[in-house]
Amino acid sequence: MQGQAQQQAYDRGITIFSPDGRLYQVEYAREAVKRGTASIGIRTTEGVILAVDKRIRSPLMERDSVEKIHKADEHIGIASAGHVADARQLVDFARQQAQLNRLRYEEPIGVETLTKTVTDFIQQYTQVGGARPFGVSLIIGGLDDGRPRLYETDPSGTPYEWKALAVGADRADLQDFLEEEYVDEMSLEEGIGLGARALAKVNEGVLSPYDIGLATIDQASERFLRLTDEEIEEYLIEHDLLEQEEE
Repeated sequence: MQGQAQQQAYDRGITIFSPDGRLYQVEYAREAVKRGTASIGIRTTEGVILAVDKRIRSPLMERDSVEKIHKADEHIGIASAGHVADARQLVDFARQQAQLNRLRYEEPIGVETLTKTVTDFIQQYTQVGGARPFGVSLIIGGLDDGRPRLYETDPSGTPYEWKALAVGADRADLQDFLEEEYVDEMSLEEGIGLGARALAKVNEGVLSPYDIGLATIDQASERFLRLTDEEIEEYLIEHDLLEQEEE
């Protein structure tokens, strides 16, 4: 009974390490991320692509209310997987930091700087009693002085830089696909195609433009751009991924 009580203490307290050095609440937060629909980030020579699975649970739900891709600054976008409310809090914090940087230094914030500021904020919630970790992972992509950068935030507060990554449901399968198909000298158009094909792989090989979201931050404009349903449909047709409507 005493051992079981100790186990419950490690289980419930975010500030208590287990004997093998684990923080169970952080691990549970990672499990929450896995329950969210997938998000993908791809870094190319011409910019960054964010692709998300935004399937809705009911035809009565307004699809615009499903927020998985966010604009953090003119040159930075964020995709999320996990608890939507937690993601909104972190995105709002990221936007505030981006605006503060412009006011203080009269220049856009760096992608790496913003990511580490966000992860420092996340990490605080792994050391404070009476709070819980954020049950969300973010993909933060953008341009640092014209150079494409792509980062992941973890519920532990650790930042990782990637060439291509997936978070959320089916991460293992998506990551395997990206590792097989990704090439370093990939163009922006090829990156968009790769993101669409990756999402299709875990959706029976076909997609509807209404079930996914795509956004780019390209070197030419240095601007975050969200693709329209019509533009997404063109890419799905080009790669033979468009779901056919039943008659």
